[in-house]
Amino acid sequence: MVGSVIVHNNNIIGEGWHTKAGKPHAEVNAIASVKDKQLLKEATIYVSLEPCSHFGKTPPCSDLIIKEGIPNVVIGTVDPFSEVAGRGIKKLIEAGCNVTVGVLEDECNDLNSRFFTYHTQKRPYIILKWAQTKEGFLAPESKDEVAPVWISNTYAKQLVHKWRSIEDAILVGTNTVLADNPSLTTREWAGKNPTRIVLDKSLRIPTHTEIYNKDVKTIIITEKETGNKNNIYFENIDFTNNVAKQICSILYKHGIQSIIIEGGAQTLQTFINENLWDEARVFTGNTIFEKGIKAPHINKPFTQQKQILDNQLHIYKNK
Repeated sequence: MVGSVIVHNNNIIGEGWHTKAGKPHAEVNAIASVKDKQLLKEATIYVSLEPCSHFGKTPPCSDLIIKEGIPNVVIGTVDPFSEVAGRGIKKLIEAGCNVTVGVLEDECNDLNSRFFTYHTQKRPYIILKWAQTKEGFLAPESKDEVAPVWISNTYAKQLVHKWRSIEDAILVGTNTVLADNPSLTTREWAGKNPTRIVLDKSLRIPTHTEIYNKDVKTIIITEKETGNKNNIYFENIDFTNNVAKQICSILYKHGIQSIIIEGGAQTLQTFINENLWDEARVFTGNTIFEKGIKAPHINKPFTQQKQILDNQLHIYKNK
């Protein structure tokens, strides 16, 4: 997610953004939008991410800036991708450009937190999500039917499906699937379905459940040896040690840059205990269970609070 603006004598003469992987980058679109290209030789180009210096799916943006003779370049943040990582800045400086780096750096980093986390920490950006009752229960102690017990309201549910359409993957544990038989798709919102990640140590989940349909790529993390088939992939880990860390390695291997961990309580707490999370989104509904499964515990103050009708949404950041 990169944006670029070109300014001449305090007037914006061009702007552009990166619309899709493989398409022209923000700087290319911004330069192309300038009607009088002669003004570029006296202009400043602002870009939220360091201009690339290598031939990937598109030519190097730093070469284009140099070719057009733009003298001033203001960059929000350095690109952590190993193929760039300061090389674009170095090339611009060596060509005689006046380069400024680190303007609105935190805001620019937030724009690409998923991309940055993936390349710097070799794991996806991890979002924990759950709904809890007023007394802090995640689920009732027992229930009479095989169906989800809804704590949050309809609008909160729709928001969660919107989140699913934005992120690369969604993860749940065995007990969540056995209790609720979820499809883990974006039924309440237009958009792509996330890759489904399911923890099933002993392969207890029946193959007739929703997660075994062929509609969406699904990765089953288990200790049992088994082959891949019908858009279902099996990955083995050791469930006795550093489970969250091993899961992150598998997700990185599959190119997953972001994931929502949706449950259950033990799975969520595992990621909290191993300190492998970036954000937590916690709904509190008006439901009362009196007895139940305790929600995970985060020993941090929330950074944001939102009201969704009669539900509260608290957002935590793990800085």
